[in-house]
Amino acid sequence: MATKPTIQLLGLALCVLGIYSGPNLAQSNNSSLLSELTPVTKEMLIDPPAEDWLLWRRTYASSGFSPLDQINRQNVAELELAWRVELEPGPNSPTPIVHDGVVYLLSTGDTMLAMDAVSGAELWRYRHESDAVASAKIGIALYGDKLFMPTANMHIVALDSRTGAPIWDSEITDLAVGPRSHRLRGTPLVANGMLIQGVTATMIPEGGFIIGLDLETGEEVWRFHSVARPGTPGGNTWNDIPLEERSGGSVWLPGSYDPELDLVYFGLAPTYNTAPLLDPIYKPGVSNDALYTNATVALRPGTGELVWYYQHIANDQWDLDWVYERHIIELEVDGAMRKLVLTAGKMALYDAVDAATGEYLFSMDMGLQNIVTAVDSETGAKTISPDAIPNAELSHLLCPFANGGRNWPAAAYNPRSKMLYLPIAEVCMMAGPTGAGGNLLSTGVSLQISPTADSDGRFGRWQAVNVETRELVWAHREVVPPTSAALATAGGLVFIGALDESFKALDDSTGEVLWVTDLGDLPTSFPVSYSVNGKQYIAVAIGTPTVNANIWLGFVNDFAVGGDSIIRRLRRSGPALMVFALE
Repeated sequence: MATKPTIQLLGLALCVLGIYSGPNLAQSNNSSLLSELTPVTKEMLIDPPAEDWLLWRRTYASSGFSPLDQINRQNVAELELAWRVELEPGPNSPTPIVHDGVVYLLSTGDTMLAMDAVSGAELWRYRHESDAVASAKIGIALYGDKLFMPTANMHIVALDSRTGAPIWDSEITDLAVGPRSHRLRGTPLVANGMLIQGVTATMIPEGGFIIGLDLETGEEVWRFHSVARPGTPGGNTWNDIPLEERSGGSVWLPGSYDPELDLVYFGLAPTYNTAPLLDPIYKPGVSNDALYTNATVALRPGTGELVWYYQHIANDQWDLDWVYERHIIELEVDGAMRKLVLTAGKMALYDAVDAATGEYLFSMDMGLQNIVTAVDSETGAKTISPDAIPNAELSHLLCPFANGGRNWPAAAYNPRSKMLYLPIAEVCMMAGPTGAGGNLLSTGVSLQISPTADSDGRFGRWQAVNVETRELVWAHREVVPPTSAALATAGGLVFIGALDESFKALDDSTGEVLWVTDLGDLPTSFPVSYSVNGKQYIAVAIGTPTVNANIWLGFVNDFAVGGDSIIRRLRRSGPALMVFALE
């Protein structure tokens, strides 16, 4: 066997020749940090160490909350940039994963980076080569000594977390062929010995799906189709249209997991092929609900078995997805402790359902939408305003805009205070009539972005909600909408990035801005917090464009007072990972 120095010299020679595509030699200067990495265990994922950020939203419950409190209300004004690492340009919305002082980040172009969490020094990098166009992805999963990354050409690759060396490469098969294709956006989820990955499908016949892969080999074990097939449960809810005309059910965001119940929870998107579903055909046993779109599905991770589902909105005609994060919360409801799944779609209307059964419990409306006029207190069934039913003659001001009162920027939930912090955009649309030339939905309905009827020129809202009392506690409002997920910490802080390239820390009890910095580019990612040797850090990726942020840029430019000047002030300094700490 070659000695370690011999291996390093061989690697150097191959790099000079340009034929070594594995981890770079930066790892040799940080060998102790990498060699001391401990394997990530099942127990660590269930109860993550406070200093690490091991999952997309830190916990299986998707809380987006850090128990670290070194950075707090009293000293956050002293927060300064600790280090900055430039990233590749291109679409992305990454989440750093941090373990034992190492930061892992999936950059654009399927490039995986391992960095020293204190200095940002590169430890190794791996690039998955393919001819596929770069695609936006949220991040990676970590388990044992393996790191799992999704790629633009529909592969899942397992890497050695210490070296970046490939362990296995699994291609997802049986995909659509044509100009539109399936995509991987959400992070993989490790749950009870299975690697679970959602797949998007915009206008692809037969829709999206969720797969379970063997952790050791990458072999596909099961597949759950998010668009119900004819002849299967839910298959008669597509207005009797054939399978090749059914589409949607994209799985844009990662799932949550309850280890006690052994259930994973995913949100599924609607379909864009809305025209065949608009009017029911009134055939016995057939509906136009379009399962499992706009539903929460609870699956058994070992088998993919559907244990229960709850459809939040049937037959969505406005692309108002209920596809976002699923918070798993223990809460007293009607005098009894319940474990529930809490989630909101683009209307910023929350539903809470029982985590074990899917039974409807309650709803919370952030007060932005005018599409749902009533919610049944027993079932959660929504009454839709007559103005929100597409027709061939009239347009109506509907709220929110199809881009959403909330979108992929995730809410954070503090389990200690029972407070939820949601990034919101107060923007509406002149909707209709059908056949007006709109190209998003197959009814051809027009969707023209518009301010709210009583707009004061401030379109961004940071909303705090007490989930226990279901009361809106405070709202911080600005001209520009938020563009990053929320990060809450035990230091009494909420961090959120916005369209003006700002990154703020707010007092979590009052909404007062305690610290703000100019990032130099758009924060369109998921901020995290971690600690190394007793020092707390806040990390956020910037400069990776998203459709969500680009739509808001155009809107602010057209409608906000001084909007053009806001756009001109943007520096757009380029993609980077920026990490802050107290000096």
